[in-house]
Amino acid sequence: MQPPAADAANPSRWPLWMISAFFFVSGFPALIYQLVWQRALFSIYGINVESVTVVVTAFMLGLGLGSLAGGLASRLPRLPLLLAFGVVEAGIGAFGYFSLDLFDLVGAATLRAAPWVTALVTFALVLLPTLLMGATLPILTAHLVRHTRNVGRSVGLLYFVNTLGSAAACFAVALVLMREMGKHGAVTLAALINLAVAAGAFCAAAMVRAAPADDAAAGQPAPGGQGGGRLRLAMFVVAATGFISLSYEILWYRVHSFTTGGSALAFSTMLGAFLLGIAVGSLVARRYCSGDGRGRERGALVLFVLVANAAGFMVAPLSSWLTTLAPGQQSYPLLVPPVAIAAGMMGAIFPLVCHFGVPADRRAGSGLSLLYLCSILGSGAGSLLTGFVLLDVMSLGAISQLLALLGVALAVALVFLFGLDAASRRRALALAGVTVLVVLGGGLFFFDGFYERLQYHDEYRPGMRFADVVENRSGVITVTQDGTVFGGGMYDGVFNTDLVHPRDEVQDPNMIVRAYSISAFHPAPKHALMIGLASGSWAQVVANHPQLESLTIVEINPGYVGLIEKHENVRGLLSNPRVEIVIDDGRRWLNRNPGRMFDVIVMNTTFHWRAHSSSLLSAEFLQLMRAHLKPGGAALYNTTWSPEVQRTACVVYPHVVRIINNVWVSDSPLMPDRNRWRDTLLAYRIEGRPVLDPADSWHALRLQEVLGMIDELVKPVPAAYGMESRGSILARTQGRRVVTDDNMGTEWFLNRD
Repeated sequence: MQPPAADAANPSRWPLWMISAFFFVSGFPALIYQLVWQRALFSIYGINVESVTVVVTAFMLGLGLGSLAGGLASRLPRLPLLLAFGVVEAGIGAFGYFSLDLFDLVGAATLRAAPWVTALVTFALVLLPTLLMGATLPILTAHLVRHTRNVGRSVGLLYFVNTLGSAAACFAVALVLMREMGKHGAVTLAALINLAVAAGAFCAAAMVRAAPADDAAAGQPAPGGQGGGRLRLAMFVVAATGFISLSYEILWYRVHSFTTGGSALAFSTMLGAFLLGIAVGSLVARRYCSGDGRGRERGALVLFVLVANAAGFMVAPLSSWLTTLAPGQQSYPLLVPPVAIAAGMMGAIFPLVCHFGVPADRRAGSGLSLLYLCSILGSGAGSLLTGFVLLDVMSLGAISQLLALLGVALAVALVFLFGLDAASRRRALALAGVTVLVVLGGGLFFFDGFYERLQYHDEYRPGMRFADVVENRSGVITVTQDGTVFGGGMYDGVFNTDLVHPRDEVQDPNMIVRAYSISAFHPAPKHALMIGLASGSWAQVVANHPQLESLTIVEINPGYVGLIEKHENVRGLLSNPRVEIVIDDGRRWLNRNPGRMFDVIVMNTTFHWRAHSSSLLSAEFLQLMRAHLKPGGAALYNTTWSPEVQRTACVVYPHVVRIINNVWVSDSPLMPDRNRWRDTLLAYRIEGRPVLDPADSWHALRLQEVLGMIDELVKPVPAAYGMESRGSILARTQGRRVVTDDNMGTEWFLNRD
């Protein structure tokens, strides 16, 4: 069956399905760009919270300004809106195709710039594409209103299809695109989709007859004009709800990331669930947008604000309970529905507010752009205040309570500002009162044992409690009763510097022998760099090396410093005159300090499958690290048993030796010296206490066991807990891919092995 012609008796039917298809497809590349560009910019400027905030804020500002520009353009009476949409999509695709190369060029020129310069450059880099992206919704809304004469239903439909496309992109990125295509492949696909949408829009523009654009033709009366009180109130509501919803999203991502141990898939899947909920909520809201914005729409808006905030408050504690129903990562899918449901309630708010505050005339696109800009500004404020400030001074549970109470306060204010009838007012206030009682009265109950449930999953038992929990904007650190440290829900070491343990205890529980191996591979390590602090155990060992003169430690999370102060066996690290601790992203610090050279670089890096781990494991980073090694210098870092990471080391460096799951890499020969290593171990003192006592038979046996690791180098099949040569590693890892900044290593693989 042929689709009806554009000039048929029902001229709005063809544009409606066509516009829906265009906007659904255009939402797909938009999210691909957002996810890939953020990763690219993080690789350049770092993944510390300051860099993340700058990048996210720049995206939001660009979208907000783009919405304003699109709204102004939509008011031009003779502008063919479908043609304008096609031009915008073509512009996005053209920029997207060359974007990553542009980012690399500009990033290389501004690596060592001041923070405010970095912020301006980041904003400038994403301004053009995000401005174009932000312009699409007002332009298409203006076009659709000319046919439907209804702002709320138009916005609800467009928000639904576009956000649904973005949600699909999130899941595609998480499950397929990043893993199979890498960053360059993903943005190339996105650019091709943009160009295809542009071509379709150009064809449609040639076929579709524009509907009348005068105010008199609009079926919905203008509610006081764009400068009226209703529009101003609507602007305040969308700004407030944008602040609350983005703040909730930050908290939910922390929950999802913690539950998965920091998996790269956590953000994309959580964002996909969030956007899916927004899409469905926008569609549901359309059924309440049949009047003039003065009747049941107001009551529905108040109801959705209340229910959305109650649901948003419950997402975190409900997620923690759901994780106890299945072992480990198998519990993660259970966390997706709560986010989607709460986001769905929030998604209904924006179309309802638009229906209330924007007249269905030729200025509809302009009015919508103002609301969209206010929503973006509110969301940006939520990112800055919640992500940058509140997480440093409040717990996740306390912030959840604060956001819920702000939402209730907004709903109560709307009850009186809208002038609801007495019965509706009583129902709304009663529901608000119940919500406040639940939030305040049940807060301690809901968040008691919160992180314990998230971390232990089905192994959690009532009464389990961590010895310490550190929450800040950089992440969550937990310490078990036996002194095991977890960062973001994953093992991060123990407080132990002892090379020898009593006979009835586990020998070397944190494999600290790797930190003691420096003198086996370097004859005179005087200046060392360590990226990552964690429990401080490795740092304490390196800092007390008999030959060391200085140790610079770069740690991204300042929470570890406060934690170390509480533990006696590593506390001395903080007062050691040879130690300098810098709070920064390790890669960014190396880029910003090109003149700093070291004999040894040590990194007890995180698990290879975690988000952003490839920033410290890629071939590009290894080349950067090489530039900071003195002649004869060597680096030791953790591969966490990844064959891909081990092969990458062998491809970049001509000399490699594996020690347990770490590798020593250098441009100079690496032949472990047994005698030098033995002499250094016997001379080692930590806080004045000898590490080894040769008069003790148990210590002497342990010394021989440690030195015996060298013997594994000549064996055909080296032991896992011994040493292995570069040639053996290359043979064993044949066929494994090399980790690069573009393919991001093994971050996007469901199988972590």
